[in-house]
Amino acid sequence: MIEGLRLAVTLLTVVPLGTARLDRGTARSAMLLAPAAGLITGGAAALVLLAGDLLGLSAPLAAALAVAATAAATRALHLDGLADLADGLGSGRPAAEALTIMKRSDIGPFGVVTLLLTLLAQVTALASAPHPAVAVLVASVAGRLALPWACRAAVPSARPGGLGALVAGTVGTRPAVLATGIVLVAAGGAGAAAGGLGGAVLAVAAVCAALAAALLTLRHAVRRLGGVTGDVLGALVEIAATAALIALAADPPRP
Repeated sequence: MIEGLRLAVTLLTVVPLGTARLDRGTARSAMLLAPAAGLITGGAAALVLLAGDLLGLSAPLAAALAVAATAAATRALHLDGLADLADGLGSGRPAAEALTIMKRSDIGPFGVVTLLLTLLAQVTALASAPHPAVAVLVASVAGRLALPWACRAAVPSARPGGLGALVAGTVGTRPAVLATGIVLVAAGGAGAAAGGLGGAVLAVAAVCAALAAALLTLRHAVRRLGGVTGDVLGALVEIAATAALIALAADPPRP
């Protein structure tokens, strides 16, 4: 478990925790503990938002800086995966050619547009959220909940090597469901602390929206590419987190 947490943190954030074992068992633990790594990225963004509030920054500016903090906390790794997946899928090429496009170091027009629209949606939604610090924490954790679901035994790797091959198929459905239950309870508690019953309902709905968006994207990516890659996993994190932020920008329901 400790090795899995170390691998999750070192893979998904810039925090140095030493070198973790790279085997399938550790990869399984890392993917199950991936939502915990969201506390690091979301925590960094929440601190930026709280500092912005103390400094009297406008909501859009504080939100933009918070989104930048999450990118810095991950070396923009997930955003890079999102751009690569958009280029690969947007090319309309067969799986082998699409995977080759995704491996290139440059970003094509589909990737650029997808990045711009995603970041715009994240900043706008976060600036509109009733409780932005809680929203960014919930969204960061919910975004990484996509990873255990994307690494279930039924989901193959699109390539024989790389990160996708290491983690693909390592997680059982029951552990993924358990991880989801824990995240739902934690998100509901955070939402309740910030906004009462309405906040709890909204936070739980945001996690559900994040997971739904990730699973729909995963299904399309697997159908087109034949499986998952590291880029696909990174893209799922960003897509799920964005969906959660959009849900959290809604007015909480009145009891």
